[in-house]
Amino acid sequence: MPDTKPLDSIDRRILDVMSADGRISVNDLADRVGLSPSPTLRRLRRLEESGVIRGYHADIDPHTVGRGLTVWVTVRIALFDPDQLADFERELVELDAVTNVYHVTGDVDYLVRVDIADLDAYDELIRRRIPSLPGAAHVTSYVVTSTIG
Repeated sequence: MPDTKPLDSIDRRILDVMSADGRISVNDLADRVGLSPSPTLRRLRRLEESGVIRGYHADIDPHTVGRGLTVWVTVRIALFDPDQLADFERELVELDAVTNVYHVTGDVDYLVRVDIADLDAYDELIRRRIPSLPGAAHVTSYVVTSTIG
């Protein structure tokens, strides 16, 4: 990171406001954090350049883009062969419905978020695609029935 200056309370307020509204104007952001626009913009640029703010994203309604079903999938790997793990990870992240992959500790090795159209599409993914990936030994899924918060 180019700038490792610690975050102060104003930086944290900027991040809080930006987390809620990434499209806020610099003038409105300045009003919300109690600074004038110029120092607010300088702080915002510093937060971007240092990697604290990694990007800006649209919050897309999953139902309208054919991803209305969210499922969390856990995968246990049979053998920890580095080449096989690399193949498994590469093929897993290439699956269209896979939106996030986490290598985790505990009883399973991977926690995978899947956003997919419906149960039929999910059935194909869980019965054929994921179990056939290199090294996948055990697959369990948890269908999200509602989102809280």
